[in-house]
Amino acid sequence: MTEIAAIMTAAPVIPVIVIEDAAHAEPLARALVAGGLQVLEVTLRTPAALEAIRAMKRVPGAIVGAGTVTNEAELDAALDAGSEFIVSPGLTDTLGHAAIREGVPFLPGIANAGDIMRGLDLGLTHFKFFPALAAGGLPALKALAAPFGQCRFCPTGGITLANAREWLAFDPVLCVGGSWVAPTGAPDEAAVETLAREAAALR
Repeated sequence: MTEIAAIMTAAPVIPVIVIEDAAHAEPLARALVAGGLQVLEVTLRTPAALEAIRAMKRVPGAIVGAGTVTNEAELDAALDAGSEFIVSPGLTDTLGHAAIREGVPFLPGIANAGDIMRGLDLGLTHFKFFPALAAGGLPALKALAAPFGQCRFCPTGGITLANAREWLAFDPVLCVGGSWVAPTGAPDEAAVETLAREAAALR
């Protein structure tokens, strides 16, 4: 999908965000966008996540999506909250069809060739490689990507400032997902903006 490609190429790092208190959402988003990371993935791992998505959308320039979407009910809730893209840890036919039906940019998780083939059957070519390090790291992704030249990836899971550049140097990798740029808790906006600037400069 062209739209997901545009989202994945907006910046080299997509912050993977866990919000425990919705009051933290807007200042965190403001700092990340100020630092050059405008695409924000809010994981649906906490009760505050949907409210956080709504709050972050008030920040000018922020492109806010939902992560850890695992079924149709979560997809619907994320879209109702205003999510502009959807990220899932894996791929099922049910979730894939639902996301395509809604016309929302969709980044499903894959960890093996079967996952990619299921995605291709659905017409998808852009995937999250997850969990990136646990699934074999960069050598595994290079081996997986070889038979699927049309596919592009966002590795997530174990990516840090120290290793992100190595992943980004592999052509099929459009961006990486990382939680290091968005520490949990009350955000120190200046510190987060600095982390974001470092991440935005990776490519």
